Amino acid sequence: MKRNTVRQIDKPVKKGEVYELDIDRLGEAAEGVGRIKGFTIFVPGALPHERVSAIITDVRKSFARARLKEIIEPSPDRIEPACPIYAECGGCQLQHLSYDAQLNMKRETVIGAMQHIGKLNVSEGDSSDGVAVLPVIGAEDPWAYRNKMQFPAGRENGKAVIGCFRKGSHHIVDTEKCLIQSSGNNQILKVMHQAISKFRIPVYDEDKHSGILRHVVGREGRDGALMLVLVTYKEYIPREKELVAFLRHRLPKLVSIQQNVQTYHNNVILGRATRVLWGKETMMARLGEFIFHVSARSFFQVNTAQAERLYETALSYAGLMGNETVIDAYCGTGTITLYLARRCREAYGIEVVHPAIADAKKNAKQNNIHNVHFIAGDATIEMPRLYNKGVRPDVIVVDPPRAGCTKKVLETFAAMKPNRIVYVSCNPMTLARDIAIMQGFGYHADKIQPVDMFPQTSHVETVVLLSKLKSSKKIEVDLDISELDLTRAEAKATYAEIKQYVLDKFGLKVSQLYVAQVKREFGLIERINYNVGDGKAKVPQVTPEKKDAIIDALKHFKMIE
Repeated sequence: MKRNTVRQIDKPVKKGEVYELDIDRLGEAAEGVGRIKGFTIFVPGALPHERVSAIITDVRKSFARARLKEIIEPSPDRIEPACPIYAECGGCQLQHLSYDAQLNMKRETVIGAMQHIGKLNVSEGDSSDGVAVLPVIGAEDPWAYRNKMQFPAGRENGKAVIGCFRKGSHHIVDTEKCLIQSSGNNQILKVMHQAISKFRIPVYDEDKHSGILRHVVGREGRDGALMLVLVTYKEYIPREKELVAFLRHRLPKLVSIQQNVQTYHNNVILGRATRVLWGKETMMARLGEFIFHVSARSFFQVNTAQAERLYETALSYAGLMGNETVIDAYCGTGTITLYLARRCREAYGIEVVHPAIADAKKNAKQNNIHNVHFIAGDATIEMPRLYNKGVRPDVIVVDPPRAGCTKKVLETFAAMKPNRIVYVSCNPMTLARDIAIMQGFGYHADKIQPVDMFPQTSHVETVVLLSKLKSSKKIEVDLDISELDLTRAEAKATYAEIKQYVLDKFGLKVSQLYVAQVKREFGLIERINYNVGDGKAKVPQVTPEKKDAIIDALKHFKMIE
C-alpha cells in the first residue's frame, strides 16, 4: 500500500539568518512588510520605501517574522521618535513616522481593507465610479490628547513600576511621563509613583497572583478635573485614609478617588465591584456643546477634540432635517445619541451594558434633551421590539466593538429598512466585511471618512454612509422583522451570542460546554449529547468566574430571571 506523505515546501528564509529586503507597506500592527522570493516577511520598526537588513526570528507556513538589524536606505518620512522609551514601550507604534505620512498610511489601510475584504471599487474622491475613501481628518495637535490612562503596576528587577507593557510581553516599562497622555493624567502618574513608595503599597505579581495594586486608571474631564481609580487585587488598601489625604493634597484638581476590585486571573482591567473612597461617583466631561457624566466604568472617547470631528461627520452623514426617527444601536453613554437627538424628532439609544445606560440617562437630563429614549439590552432583541411597537427608523447609527457586527445584527438593520445607515468603526477589516454583507441586503457604501483618533498609533477610526441601492442594482433579500423577535426562552440567544456577550462585557472566552453546564443548572432544555465517550474521561467544569459571567448573559437574554 502506498503511504501518504506530506510534501515539505522549502522556504526562502531560515530562522537566525540575516537577509536584505525592500519594505513595500505597513501591516495592520504597523510593522514593515516586504517579500523575499514572494515570501512575506514582517519587520517591526521598518517603513515603506526602505531597504533593510533583518534577522529572521520565526518562520511560519506562509510568512516569517524578523528583527530589524540595519536600515540600509531610510525612508524620507522617517523621523526621530520624541519619546525616550519609545523603543521599549508598546503603547505607540508610529512615532518614527512623520505625522503626514501616518495619515497617508491610515488612509491606505482603509482603502486596502475595502478593496481586499469588502471587494469594493474605491475612488479617489466623490465619484459615481466607486466608493470614495476621503483623506484622513488629522489632529491639530497629535500629542497629549488622551484624557484616559490605564497603566499596569508591577515589579521589574525588584522595583515597583507603573507604565505600559513592553512590546510583545507583559513586562512593564516604568513610565514617568507619557507624551500622548494629557497633563492631568501625567500628574496622576507622577504622584502614584510617589504614593507607592511612601505607603509601601504592594504591587500585583501576575505570576504569583499576589500583591494589591494592579492598575492605575486616570481620567481628565472638564476644566482639568481628575478622577483616579485604583484597581486592586484585594479589597484592602494599606493606610487608606492617609493615602487618600496624600492624593488630595498632591492633586488639587481631583474630584473623585475610587477603588475597583479585580480578583480574577485574567487580562481584564476592571472588576465588577467599585467603591468611592472620596469625592463624587462621576466626573463631568465636555464634548462639543454637551456635558457628560463619566463614571469609573463608562466608555468615553479618549481624544476629545477628534471625537468632536468624528461625531460631526456622523451627524452630517445622517442627513437629519428635524422630523426623523433615529436609532443608535451601540450607544454607550449616549454621546452620539445626544448629537443626533438635537437634530431629529425622536432618538433611541440601545446598549448592552446597564451602567452605561444609567449614565446615558443622566447625560440626557444634564443636557435638557427630552426626545431620546435609552434602552438597556441587546440590539438584536430590542430593535425588533421597537419595530413591533410601530417605531420606523429613518436612520440607524452603529458604533460596534472591534469585532464588528454579527450577521444577525446586520439582518436586523436591513429588516427595519432605514433610508441611511451610518457605521462608525475602529477596525477597517471588520468594517469592510460588514459593508460587503450590507451590500447583499440592499445597502451601498456612498463615502468613507477616516478620522485619526489615535495619533502615533496604528489605529484609525472610520465613518461610513450606507444608503439604499437603486432598485436596478438591488440584490433582493427577503427579511421579515417579525421573525427576528424571539419569544421562547430557549431561543432567546444562541451559544455563539452568549459567548460573544461574555467576551464583550467581561473579556472572558467561554466554551459551549461551559454554557451548556450553566443552562442545565437552571433547567433549560438541552439536547442529548451523543459524544459522551465511556464516561471515564474527566469533563472540564466551568470556573466560578465564568459561571457568573454566563449567568449574567442568561439574565440579559431573559432566559432566566
